[in-house]
Amino acid sequence: MAWDQKEITAYLVDVDTGRKEENMIKLYKLTDSCGKTRGGTQWWPGVSHSGTGKGELCGPGWIHAYEHPLIAVLMNPIHADFKHPRLWEAEGEIAIRDGQLKCGCKTLTTIREIPLPEITTEMRVRFAIMCAKEVCACLSWNAWADKWLSGEDRSGAAAGAAAGAAWAAWAAEAAAWAAGAAEAAAQTAAGAAACRSARAARAAAVDLGHRIDFFGIAEKACSGVHIGEQKEVV
Repeated sequence: MAWDQKEITAYLVDVDTGRKEENMIKLYKLTDSCGKTRGGTQWWPGVSHSGTGKGELCGPGWIHAYEHPLIAVLMNPIHADFKHPRLWEAEGEIAIRDGQLKCGCKTLTTIREIPLPEITTEMRVRFAIMCAKEVCACLSWNAWADKWLSGEDRSGAAAGAAAGAAWAAWAAEAAAWAAGAAEAAAQTAAGAAACRSARAARAAAVDLGHRIDFFGIAEKACSGVHIGEQKEVV
């Protein structure tokens, strides 16, 4: 799935301010295998739910959604953490954001179910490393990151050394531990570490006054992943 420059620019404009959008747009919603979210809220084609539109994004006042299907799947391990998630195309008006990592609507309507992108552990680690590279200035860590991304050195020992070298940079450390977990075939740990890297990178970017295009990074990290068409609901 390709996002053109106009779409990317629109998302990056005032992305950190929580500015309310004027129009209903296509969004994405994750649910559990039964089509439910927290509190047993049931979603299905044509179903709408509303919050109060008050409070923080992670509170009960907002219906959570994502602006990109890959971000929905990549961030699942530290958001809802659905073990067997289902992905829905939805429609809503964004009122509040956590950058590009999550958004909130007062009312959200699920339109149709679409196939869940098949993201591998390697893709999750690549996403983590690419996010961390946006904010990490540690030369030794970046040298390791480049070798991991190129496939030159993906050993657990190298990942551990990189984490130690970047202990002051949370995003970089999380990315290195994600790589180490992947090398040890610890898929769940790698996924969670990748999410923490993205969140830490966003926090560091805000401090630096730097905006990160997480959509673009996700597409590069998950190159080749198919974003499917409508799925029959069963």
